[in-house]
Amino acid sequence: MADQKKTILLVEDEPLLANLLKQRLEKEGFAIFHAPDGEEALKVMKTLQPDLILLDIILPKLSGFEFMERLRNDPAFGKAPIVIISNLGQESDVEKGKVLGAIGYFVKAKMSIEDLVKRVKSFLN
Repeated sequence: MADQKKTILLVEDEPLLANLLKQRLEKEGFAIFHAPDGEEALKVMKTLQPDLILLDIILPKLSGFEFMERLRNDPAFGKAPIVIISNLGQESDVEKGKVLGAIGYFVKAKMSIEDLVKRVKSFLN
């Protein structure tokens, strides 16, 4: 198959939202790898170089911000673009995400799944 699927690492601890996003993005033709926490996401990153990371901030074991700091400090992880999806919507959180290298920051409560899928597709094209 000449047309390789784009891969997305979805780091989300809320099972319902994670399943919903996974199914919806797979329907669009993306290969989705799911990690329920930041530690698991780091393990996945050792074997996968995703085309995009969808990252929650409030996570068990290792927060999204800590995950981003570890990624940026270790060149072995590559430079996959990160899009934050979080309920943290304070200006300071958005700013911190951008400082750590996020290319997008979306507040879950303010965005529909369909809008998020459209944005993800635009980032990957």
